[in-house]
Amino acid sequence: MYMVYWTGMENGTRTPCSKEFDSNDMGSAMRFMETLRARQRASGDICFVAMASENPDSVGHASVAETGADYNWKKRRR
Repeated sequence: MYMVYWTGMENGTRTPCSKEFDSNDMGSAMRFMETLRARQRASGDICFVAMASENPDSVGHASVAETGADYNWKKRRR
């Protein structure tokens, strides 16, 4: 799933907004964001346009995992 977030500004009031897009429809999300950015450039009544995604088929929980005691990472040297 993709979410597009932006902030609308009207009469000095900022309003957070969002729109959801299907996981298979990243192109539509990108086109929508470009429409918002064009509106931002033209009128300035929108700010903070961003997109976030979440993979519904992710194997584990989203976070930082700790490594086990047996993990031995070394920086590659030339």
